[in-house]
This record gives sequence, C-alpha cells and structure tokens, in this order.
Amino acid sequence: MKWKEAILTLKPYQPGKSIQDVKKQYGLEHITKLASNENPFGCSPEVQEAVAAVGDSFALYPDGYAAKLRTGVADHLNVKETQLIFGNGSDELIQIISRSLLSPGTNTVMATPTFPQYRHNAVIEGAEVREVPLVAGSHDLAGMLDAIDQNTAVVWLCTPNNPSGKYINNRELAGFLDNVPNDVLVVLDEAYYEYVEAADHPDTISWLNNYPNLIVLRTFSKIYGLASLRVGYGAAGEDIIQKLEPAREPFNVNTLGQVAALAAISDQAFVEKAKKANREGLNQYYDFCREEGLDYYESQGNFILIDFKVDSNLVFQFLLERGYIVRSGSQLGFPTSVRVTVGSKEQNAGIIELMKEFLKVNRQQRVEL
Repeated sequence: MKWKEAILTLKPYQPGKSIQDVKKQYGLEHITKLASNENPFGCSPEVQEAVAAVGDSFALYPDGYAAKLRTGVADHLNVKETQLIFGNGSDELIQIISRSLLSPGTNTVMATPTFPQYRHNAVIEGAEVREVPLVAGSHDLAGMLDAIDQNTAVVWLCTPNNPSGKYINNRELAGFLDNVPNDVLVVLDEAYYEYVEAADHPDTISWLNNYPNLIVLRTFSKIYGLASLRVGYGAAGEDIIQKLEPAREPFNVNTLGQVAALAAISDQAFVEKAKKANREGLNQYYDFCREEGLDYYESQGNFILIDFKVDSNLVFQFLLERGYIVRSGSQLGFPTSVRVTVGSKEQNAGIIELMKEFLKVNRQQRVEL
C-alpha cells in the first residue's frame, strides 16, 4: 500500500471516555459526563418537535444545498446565502479548508495548545505546522505574525480558545488582521461564540466585508445542544465560499441535522437561558478555585481549565472512579490541569465537592511523606 507517510505516524482523534464504558468498568449506576463541552440542558424543545415532524423520508438524500437552513442562518447573521458553507460539524469545515489550501511546500500557523484538529489535518496534507505557544492562556498574536511568511496559507485562531477559554478582543484581532497578508486565509474558529459575554468581543461576522481573507466557523454542537447531529457552518466572502465548495462532500449535512439546526437557531430564548446558566455555573467554579487557592483561566466558553499542580491524570482518575468524567490536561497540553465542562448547578456542586475531597486527600498524603 502506498500510504501517505503522515498517516502512518498520526493517531486518530481520541474522544473522552463514554458513559457506558465507565459504568461497566467501575460498576456505577450514574455517570456525569463533563468532558466534551456539551450543553447539559440539551436542546430547544422546538428542535424535538421539528425532528418528530420529519416523518419517514429516510430513503431520500438530504438537501445538498441546505436551502432552508441556509436561509435561516443567513437571516440570523444578516449575510448573503452565498456567504455560507455548511459542514458535518465545523470539524469537516476544518478538513475542507485544509484540503483546499494546504499541501507540501506550504505552512500553516496556529497557537499551542489549541484545538488539535488544525494540526492533525495540516499533517495529513503534508504542510509545515508552525505552532506559537500561548501566553497566559491567550494567543500570542505578535508571535503568530512573525511566523507568517510567503509560504503561509492558513492561520488558525480559536476564540474562545479550547482548552484555555481565553478570547481575542476587538483591538487585538483588528490589529492582527490588518497585518496578515491578503493571500493568507485567517480562520476564526468560534465554536463557543454564543457563550461569550465579554463587552469587547468582536462581532466578527460584520467584519467579513472588510477582510476578504477571513472565514468564521461556528457550530450547532455547543450551546444549541445538537452535538450528535453534526452541523457546523462557515461564513466568509463569496469568493472564499465559491473556492471551498468543490472540496465539500455532496449531501454532507443530514436531513435531521438541517431540520434541527433551523429550529434551534430560531429559538434564541433557549440560547440566552443556557448562556445565563453557564455563567452562573462558571461562578461556582471560580468561587471554588479562589477558596482553594487554585489557578484557573477565566473562561468565555462553557468549560474551565483548573490547575491542581499535580499530575492531571490523578485528578481525572479520582473523579472517574466516583462517577464524573472530565478531560485530563495531559491530553491537552496542560499536564497539571483538568478541563471541566460547566454542567447544571447540581452537577457543578457535585463535582466541586469531589474536587475538595481530592485536594484534602492529596494534601494529607503530602504531609505523611
């Protein structure tokens, strides 16, 4: 077989542990998963009604143009329908962009640690990966500008960044975009956009006409609660969308996903309710961290990265054995931290009590040593 060399060295994406696996392994009745940044409140009731009304037309292909969803998203964003591209989650859009622009002889610039699929797809396409370390959890935009040269094809900005939760503000982003060469595509991955409350967070969709080399990615997997249906979209100038479309698989967004996403984006009251509850949940974790003297990043997403100053796998395992699944920082570039999805008020309170228990046990063990 004439495999690409990169494929032989890459590992597939490693999802977090499943609820069923943990139940079986530890004999637990109830598991709380706070590892994958899903919405603990599910999705809008309107989504369930819309999906139930689809009927039994499963033998038919989905609308390849996603016409109704396209109109709904375009109206919501106040952009032209021709400025949108849809994907099987925003993950597929990352793949489409990489496939369209990256190849041997090109390079791509990104932060580290950040969402790993930028690097993963670049490696598959044979492009050089240039990673610029975060500074206090934030993008080093000056360092990223320095990394750009005549062979740079794509720059990735995850804002709010996964896993740190830090965002890029108006002034910083505008200054960065003003200095990126026009032939370099800047990808703003805004998977957590709807959770952001910072007053100086940019309305990036309104910037598309000013920056013809900008594309904004968003998803229905997070605040809209449709992770299992896999719907994401990109918004950009018409020329970028036109160039990307041939790399998109036909019928890539399934029928149920299209129906659900349209219903979800129509119910902004649900979005605001989830956003408010998320902020209250973050405050539960902030209070805990301050009380225990733990370092953390203030997050604009629906997750928080907490530094326990010990091997993160120890924290992960302690919580896992007691029915809570989180994400170990050892997999995310923060080896002494864990990333915790903000859950319901009760879920947050439950895991915080266990974290306090872990800290107590850990401190006692240190004293005994």
